Amino acid sequence: MNWSSITVVIGVCTGLSGIILGWLGRSRSIRSDTAAAAGRDATLRTDVEYIKRGVDDMRVEQRIQGQRFDILAERVTRVEESSKQAHKRLDRLEAEH
Repeated sequence: MNWSSITVVIGVCTGLSGIILGWLGRSRSIRSDTAAAAGRDATLRTDVEYIKRGVDDMRVEQRIQGQRFDILAERVTRVEESSKQAHKRLDRLEAEH
């Protein structure tokens, strides 16, 4: 073998090793990116679930407040009716005296 043949063989080996190393680095980078994306997706899903639970809690609280308001409105109506009857009795008493 002469020097030019050795140079060609070394060049081909260098080229092949460069391709192999590049391919290995690319596949490792893809795996790393996939793992990072999966982590971000998991975090996003967790955050969305937390927000959903918060919204559900607020809906329950709003429903409870609505019920309390309805009860209070009913009580106010009864107090107004009672007050109206008391005023009628007072008016009758004043008329008698």
